[in-house]
Amino acid sequence: MKVKPVMDALEERGAQVILVHTGQHYDPAMSDVFFADLGLRRPDHFLGAGSGTHAVQTCRVMTAFEPLAAELAPDVVVVVGDVNSTLACALVTAKLGAPLAHVEAGLRSRDRSMPEEINRLVTDRVSDYLFAPSADAVANLRAEGFTDEQVYLVGNVMVDTLLANADRAAARSTLAGLGLQPGQYGLVTLHRPANVDDPAVLGALLRALAEISHSCPLVLPAHPRAADRLHSAGLPAGVRIIPPAGYLDFIALEASARLVLTDSGGVQEETTVLGVPCLTLRDSTERPITLTEGTNQLVGRDPGRIVKAVREVLAAPPRPRKPALWDGQAGRRIAAALVAGRRQKCGR
Repeated sequence: MKVKPVMDALEERGAQVILVHTGQHYDPAMSDVFFADLGLRRPDHFLGAGSGTHAVQTCRVMTAFEPLAAELAPDVVVVVGDVNSTLACALVTAKLGAPLAHVEAGLRSRDRSMPEEINRLVTDRVSDYLFAPSADAVANLRAEGFTDEQVYLVGNVMVDTLLANADRAAARSTLAGLGLQPGQYGLVTLHRPANVDDPAVLGALLRALAEISHSCPLVLPAHPRAADRLHSAGLPAGVRIIPPAGYLDFIALEASARLVLTDSGGVQEETTVLGVPCLTLRDSTERPITLTEGTNQLVGRDPGRIVKAVREVLAAPPRPRKPALWDGQAGRRIAAALVAGRRQKCGR
């Protein structure tokens, strides 16, 4: 979702783009379906990192990517987001001395208990090109001492992909296949360890969902392992588990939902663009622009607070709005900056 707009824009400009899949996400529901839905070509290299602890997974990606990067000698390495693969490839690139570009730079939750926050901080620190999705991300980078020559406000690549595929998603029979009617259900996503690994926290969230489901039936896409955990924790009758959704099906579910409850950063951005109310089940967010210029609000994990916020949103949905430059052109802005930088380096 984040790579394709940049790849397409670079190839439009005649650049040779080599796509490396680290294998951090290897399940077909988390990888193959996105390649198919987005029309993304097969990777040129697959590193097969697989799962493991943060240290093990990061190490596997680094040891696999280092010889490949040394062999390819790239003009620039582009990493996206904040996962372990992002950090691993960033560290390898920096130590090899190749230019490094970080897409989604400058996002900060200020919660270092989140592994992703550490990945963001370190990746930005060793990057040469910092491609920020929003003005608050630019402000974060400047406050941390980065120079104006390093920081580019380009917009949001997730939005590029969303806008390019919104019509295709809407044309699918996703809702009909699930027996859903537009605006007659809420969509829930839960995946962060802080929410699903602690039985007390998960139980509290499920109590909130039970109360909400009385006035708005809820749909929750979940992998079978996650579904088993939810059922074991006491899944409310009004919450319906469905299989993991591919990209297009998930966008269709988001766009037609009455509201969305999530702990995902990307969903906060997508709902803002789609104009759908979003309640984030966390105490912090690395995407505060969706609070001030979008349809999102932080509601934490207290059941009473969540239920109160849902009732208010159902009674008076927020006015749709979206941040500047979330216009579907972020990939082209990134490509323009990278190609211009390469030309300057070559003295053209």
